[in-house]
Amino acid sequence: MQKTWIARARVLIATLWVGSLWAIGYLAAPTLFATLFDRALAGTVAGSLFRSESWLSLACGILLLILQSVQNERATIDQRKELRLIGGMLACTLIGYFALQPFMASLREAAGATGGVMTPDAKLQFGILHGASMGIYLIESLLGVALILKVQRS
Repeated sequence: MQKTWIARARVLIATLWVGSLWAIGYLAAPTLFATLFDRALAGTVAGSLFRSESWLSLACGILLLILQSVQNERATIDQRKELRLIGGMLACTLIGYFALQPFMASLREAAGATGGVMTPDAKLQFGILHGASMGIYLIESLLGVALILKVQRS
């Protein structure tokens, strides 16, 4: 009974995590930039959504790790693969939001102090950081596909 409950909880948590990644990153954020004329406002709202998403990702990842450790004392090969997926997704969250995002925020803040205009160097730096962040988000999203398929079979 307990293993069934834990297995179902793991599927639900993984689905929440990956579904929220997709909804925020591939639906909400692009819609903001497509519909709002004020790109700064769209960026502010998207940043707030990604901040919430990052904290949700950390919570879901930690819960999945706890539930997996409760479910089994010894990890099988499949469970180790699942652990690597969860770890990879958590690493993407930590790098993307908690490492790259502060640099992007400081560039936006510096531009705000100068009337909202970024220097060419700042634009280049922002573009590189944004591209890296998008790449990491894509990797996390793809790892999420594998995680969903893995937890459904567990």
